[in-house]
Amino acid sequence: MAKVKKQKNANISTVRRANGASGVVLTVVFAVLSFLWICPILVVLLNSFKRKAYIFKNPFGLSTVSLSAGFAQWKAGLRLTFVGWLNYVNAIAKTDFFHCFGYSLMITVGSVFLIILCCSMCAWYLVRVKNGATKTIYTLCLFSMIVPFQMVMFTLSKFANILHLSTPWGICIVYLGFGAGLAVFMFTGFIKSVPTEIEEAAMIDGCTPPQIFFRVDMPIMKPTIITVAILEAMWVWNDYLLPSLVLDVNKYKTIPIAVQFLKQSHGQIDWGAMMAVLVLAIVPIVIFYMICQKYIIEGVMAGAVKG
Repeated sequence: MAKVKKQKNANISTVRRANGASGVVLTVVFAVLSFLWICPILVVLLNSFKRKAYIFKNPFGLSTVSLSAGFAQWKAGLRLTFVGWLNYVNAIAKTDFFHCFGYSLMITVGSVFLIILCCSMCAWYLVRVKNGATKTIYTLCLFSMIVPFQMVMFTLSKFANILHLSTPWGICIVYLGFGAGLAVFMFTGFIKSVPTEIEEAAMIDGCTPPQIFFRVDMPIMKPTIITVAILEAMWVWNDYLLPSLVLDVNKYKTIPIAVQFLKQSHGQIDWGAMMAVLVLAIVPIVIFYMICQKYIIEGVMAGAVKG
């Protein structure tokens, strides 16, 4: 009996050592992959402080002179390579950045708000009211996720002009149509996991259907709401094609459109200003993601519940 117990403990120790070794290997592999993913962002950040001539001449280095030549010469090369915040000043001036930032923020906030409000209500209705019409609507929402944007972009831009949606507040309705598929899918999956007894208890207490949705279901859906908000905000904030087709770019420029306008005639580009404005464009969405990222896995798993 003691021999069997000793062998069992030896097997457990072997398994633990194997798991520990595999864990170290996976940690190293994912650390390397994470560095490779973040490396382009670091390169953009580094080059946003450099002179235009040295962005291509030495894109990954800090100085044009190596340390082997002496610290004083290396420091002089460092001063020659970098221009400090000048690229950011030029980028803000050339792109009218704060106006572009305002339009991007308005479109992103308005679009995400409409998507969350309308799609959550739609998903709740589709789950709680089961008939042929709701099944058809749900199928169409799923089908919209697989339709390539290129198939409808010219027709869409034409209808947007006819319906006078070529404004920062009008394009929010267009984004609602394109973002509804994924949002309805995720909200539907979550609502299927919410017990109907909770809503029935609220109904007995005298709540109307809107009160049940906003006071009972909406607080429960918080993880999925935040997940949808992150995914849709990242898409809308970084989108270039749809605003360029729908908006009057002479009046309304989002940040991605402003970046494109830094390209001058004959292919000349102020790369220092472009790197700077790219960093300025990345920072807000990264901050938003870091604040809300703890909810994203929980929300995705909740939205994947099988009904």
